Amino acid sequence: MPMIDVYAAAGTFADKHKLAIDLATAVMTIEQVPDIPIFRKNTAAFIHDLPAGSLANVDGDATYVRVQVLTNAGALNRDKQLAVVRQLTDIVAAAAADPALAGRTWVLLTEAPDGGWGLNGHANTNDELVALARAQIAELRAGQQAT
Repeated sequence: MPMIDVYAAAGTFADKHKLAIDLATAVMTIEQVPDIPIFRKNTAAFIHDLPAGSLANVDGDATYVRVQVLTNAGALNRDKQLAVVRQLTDIVAAAAADPALAGRTWVLLTEAPDGGWGLNGHANTNDELVALARAQIAELRAGQQAT
């Protein structure tokens, strides 16, 4: 259940809401988690507009984007890491209508330690998250069978 933070100069993206949805959907898809409410409602992206003058490289260029993806420990194997970085970079560049932005987009993958991932006021271990997901799948199946 990743949290995605995007930092860019104000005005970089015309439709921040669509960008947030596209990024969250991409990561959830790459993780290959079940399409159930616990994952849909807790995989989210936050788009942060930075005021003019608040970001620059050594030469003063301010046309960079930083994307930080926080996942629970072990959620992304190497193939998934590569896919997340590639797809999020492409989504960001497309949302900015600037293909060259791909070369100025940094994607940082960060893992929360086991038990360092809070949801509903509880710091969950990976085993607890799996148990929550399994319980929700069982509940959804039971509801489908009842209809």
